[in-house]
Amino acid sequence: MATLYQLHSTMDRLRRSTEEMALTWRAGDSIILLGATVAFIEWLHAYLSDSDSDIEGIAGIYALADDVAQLSNNTTAKLNLNAKLTGVLTDDDWVTMTQDPQFDKVVTIAL
Repeated sequence: MATLYQLHSTMDRLRRSTEEMALTWRAGDSIILLGATVAFIEWLHAYLSDSDSDIEGIAGIYALADDVAQLSNNTTAKLNLNAKLTGVLTDDDWVTMTQDPQFDKVVTIAL
């Protein structure tokens, strides 16, 4: 079974949020970036690629369509979200994902 992590973080707390997620991470888990967290995807990738990170085997990284829409077109293009996200979810997709039986738990990290 896998865990679905919902990550809602400011830039200054993103590393700490990633460290918290690593405490219970298992290969095959997924992440949904909530709120402005999607704007920090470059930093998230850097923290996940850190040699000290215990987070490996990410099944998917998702963001909510409404959150992505809050970014300017220029920012969205610079972040290259299409290449870095597994998918962009509508609110209905998000609810469906949290109820998907592949996830035995949903954990929200909002530091």
